[in-house]
Amino acid sequence: MTAQRPRLVLGSASPARLNLLRQAGLAPEVIVSGVDEDVLSAPTPAELALVLARAKAAAVAGRPEAAGAIVVGCDSVLELDGEALGKPADTEEATSRWKAMRGREGILRTGHCVTDTATGRSASATASTTVRFGDPTDAEIAVYVASGEPLHVAGAFTLDGRSAPFIDSIDGDYGNVIGLSLPLLRRLLAELGHSITDLWES
Repeated sequence: MTAQRPRLVLGSASPARLNLLRQAGLAPEVIVSGVDEDVLSAPTPAELALVLARAKAAAVAGRPEAAGAIVVGCDSVLELDGEALGKPADTEEATSRWKAMRGREGILRTGHCVTDTATGRSASATASTTVRFGDPTDAEIAVYVASGEPLHVAGAFTLDGRSAPFIDSIDGDYGNVIGLSLPLLRRLLAELGHSITDLWES
C-alpha cells in the first residue's frame, strides 16, 4: 500500500508561481494569505522578502482548511540602490521605475517559507538573482506600462511576459525571478523531512 501524497498548499495568488509548481510536477491547492504587505518592514530587501514570506505562510498555515498540509509562502522584491521595490502603485511609478532600471542591474530577492502544519515546523530562506536590464526607449516603456502588466509584478517586470525583451540577462535561478526557486523549495522541504518527489502528481 503506497503512502498518501502530502497535500501541498501555495499561499499566494500568483498565477506565475502556481504555473512553476505545476510544470515541476506538483499540484498545489491555492489559499491566498490576505497579508497586508504594506504594514511589514525589515532592515534590508532580502530580510523584507523573508519577513513577508513567513507572514504569508503563517497566515495560511493557521487556517482550518490548511490542516495537515505543507504550506509554501513566497514574496518577491527587487533590490535597486539598496531599496526594496515591490509592485508599483500606479502607471506613473511604473514608468519612472523603468526609466531608473534600464541599463542597470538589480537583484530580485524572493523569500520562501515552508511550513509543515502536521508538525508545526518551518524552514525559510531567501533566494537572490541578479537581473541585467536592457535599454528600452521611452516609447517602448510607455507602451509596456500601458499594457498593465508591470502593475501586477514585483519590480514592475517579469521574465515570462511582455518585458522579457527588455531583460538582457540574469545571473542565478530563472524561476526565482518568476516568483519561486524550485531548487530552494527542494532544500527547504528536505529540512522538514520531505522529498519533493513525494509531492509529485502520480
